[in-house]
Amino acid sequence: MVLATFSEKVIKTIKLALPIIIGQLGIMLMGLADTIQVGRMKFLAAESLGASGMAGSIFFTIAVVGLICMNIVSPMVSKAAAEGDLPECGNLLRASLRVALFLAVITIVILGIIGLNYDLFGQTAINKKLTLPFLALISASVIPIFIFSALKTLTDGLQKPRIAMTITLIALLLNVLWNSILINGYGPIPALGLIGAGIATLMARIFMATSLAIYIFTRKEFKPYLAKVHVHHTPWVLEKTILKVGVPSGFQGFFEIATFGMAVVMMGWISITSQAAHIVAINMASLTYMAATGIAAAGGILVGEDIGNKSKPGIYVSGNAALFLSLVFMGICALVMFFGREFFVTSYTKEMAVVSIAVQLVIWGAVFQLFDGVQAVSLGLLRGLQDVKIPTFITIFSYWGVGIPLSYYLGIFTGQGAEGIWIGLTASLICSSILLTWRFYVRTHGIDLDALKVED
Repeated sequence: MVLATFSEKVIKTIKLALPIIIGQLGIMLMGLADTIQVGRMKFLAAESLGASGMAGSIFFTIAVVGLICMNIVSPMVSKAAAEGDLPECGNLLRASLRVALFLAVITIVILGIIGLNYDLFGQTAINKKLTLPFLALISASVIPIFIFSALKTLTDGLQKPRIAMTITLIALLLNVLWNSILINGYGPIPALGLIGAGIATLMARIFMATSLAIYIFTRKEFKPYLAKVHVHHTPWVLEKTILKVGVPSGFQGFFEIATFGMAVVMMGWISITSQAAHIVAINMASLTYMAATGIAAAGGILVGEDIGNKSKPGIYVSGNAALFLSLVFMGICALVMFFGREFFVTSYTKEMAVVSIAVQLVIWGAVFQLFDGVQAVSLGLLRGLQDVKIPTFITIFSYWGVGIPLSYYLGIFTGQGAEGIWIGLTASLICSSILLTWRFYVRTHGIDLDALKVED
């Protein structure tokens, strides 16, 4: 019986996770398209790669707090749906949209402050010249991408992830097309280089938010959730709950992304070539990480459903199924990355100085795949349990107590260079994966299902 339940959960997790993974990959592939198309520019290719990497690292380091904060709503929607409280799903959607706009304004302000103080990163003059305009453009896309994420919490929480997936894939194709036109020029449109990639990304994200909003608010299937405001909370209680649970969850992502962002900065201290190689290698690792977060999101949604059904055994099975899928998927990715590293790296860039370093970094990327997947899924499961405080401390310790110091020591202090920095990153993921998995099982063992509710 247990085996059958586990098998059923694995299948259900796959069905839910696959569209989420494809959607996550679609978003990441927009950045990959920028990287590949910018990396193949005729002039300033390596410099533009480094600049796009710096801008992207800064953007996601700050924006990840808001993006993950939105993700916490999907398990809440799943829980409400399992309890049969359909209007509460609509309440959560409206609350998440208000939170999204609030966090978007804060994010844009922080990104602007960082841009004004960019010299503190100690990068080259050409890097600054290329990075700041590109950062400004992708910062403008914060509002549409946050709105899209807020809308997506409803469709994902109702286990309809194919809607957002389809819109994301269409946006990806448009992004590639607009990149080709704006980066290289077409007819009367001049070649804008890296700036063109930024404009294309902004346009694609506006398309995503607009399309998903139109779909949700015009389709009959969503009317039961949106027809009326079923108020049984005091004012702003849902917004406060989303922020209370979501912001600490967002900071979990912040400390991880900040660690990898700091790695980009340290690579710049070594050389432009090392920085470009790091961007290439980390883009490959990020693709598989996005897939792991898709499994994590599915696991968290199913945990939310189990909470709504008051099933502690179900929480265990959902967690086991998600962790199992993560190990299988990331193990396959590790093998593919290791044996295909030269092929994949040369698909990004033909500059041999960059290729020689990136190939070595991808080896370490293959090593940390398993641990990266486990820690991502464990975090997703813990968010489904609305457990955020201890996991946040775990991520701080793993990335800032282990990862950054070790990366600096090996990469800069002892002179091992780019490879030393990646050894430090690997150590942080090993530490995080062990501690977060332990926390999930401890938290599930002592959980009080009746206490996991939004209170007035």
